[in-house]
Amino acid sequence: MHGYGVARPDFRSKPVLVFWETTRACPLACRHCRASAIRDPMPGELSTAEGMRLIDSVAAFGTPAPLIVFTGGDPMVRKDLFVLMDHARSAGIRFAASPAVSQGLDRHALERLRDAGVTSISVSLDGACSDTHDRIRNVEGTFDATLRVIRESVSIGLSIQVNTTVMRSNIDELARIFHLIKSMGVRTWEVFFLIRVGRGAELEDIAPSDSESVCNFLYDASMCGMTVRTVEAPFIRRVAMMRASAGRYWHGIAYERLSAELMSLGHTPDGKSSIAPVGTLDGDGIIFVAYDGTVHPGGFLPVVLGNVRDASLVGMYRGSAPLTKIRDREFVGRCNDCEYKAVCGGSRARAYASSSNALGSDPACVHEPGARASGASTTIEG
Repeated sequence: MHGYGVARPDFRSKPVLVFWETTRACPLACRHCRASAIRDPMPGELSTAEGMRLIDSVAAFGTPAPLIVFTGGDPMVRKDLFVLMDHARSAGIRFAASPAVSQGLDRHALERLRDAGVTSISVSLDGACSDTHDRIRNVEGTFDATLRVIRESVSIGLSIQVNTTVMRSNIDELARIFHLIKSMGVRTWEVFFLIRVGRGAELEDIAPSDSESVCNFLYDASMCGMTVRTVEAPFIRRVAMMRASAGRYWHGIAYERLSAELMSLGHTPDGKSSIAPVGTLDGDGIIFVAYDGTVHPGGFLPVVLGNVRDASLVGMYRGSAPLTKIRDREFVGRCNDCEYKAVCGGSRARAYASSSNALGSDPACVHEPGARASGASTTIEG
């Protein structure tokens, strides 16, 4: 399928990423946690042997196998994590990890992760100062600890990605977060757009107009020498295409403020954008395996496809009717009518959270199908 002359990869036969929620145990209690993580492991976690079989099932997708992301909760809580990583490496599977920043994530732990063969780790930074970040993470001192982990990872040659969840309480700090992590040598910034699931259901996410402002700011940031990606905001690909063809079309107050601050911090968006023109959606290039083996299209989309304890991961991914409809872009409403649906597709998780229909329209997107980029403009209060 194509959209505006851009070829979309075919992910029907296998995903590029398999997220494995190895545990829901975590020492943190973040306000927006997808998993509503708790201190102790939940009953029913996949055992070591079951985890190895899961890894083998990822290898069964064929060469090259999808990359496994060991996530959680905090995957470092699992005592067999490095045994599982060794099994993945022996199977020829690349893997990454998403540890929580806790007291256990010291230099020795980072060196173990590097030596185990992780392609990268990701840590979360949700504020440009300790007041914001520690309030969101609900543990005092987490901001300073996160900066320490970033510095130590860079110093030992461990590739590190910084994740930021954008919400009303930190939207004004995005330019400063970018400046901070870039100055520390981080090369990849992944910005999550809130989905109201888990503890995140208790929070109010940003308005659709602010989502458009943030995507336009991220497009600017992506031209400043860093790889920028988003989670649950595939409409950034539409924004990138509109910006490439129409220039600076969006004039929301939040965007103007963030753009001006980016420039004031010494970052001039004059390079090539790192925003990928095409990408994945839940169930279309990615798949998520929960702590108990339940399979979902993505971590924020609680549609149940089966369980790896009694069904083939390959079979579920390739043969699921809901996933086939997502890949074929059989949507309803604005997302179905949109001229960008082949390259964007909207957040399936947000559509489900708002309408209980994974094929519904993404309410965070402001684009009206058929509207010209030059006609898009808004004024945002505050």
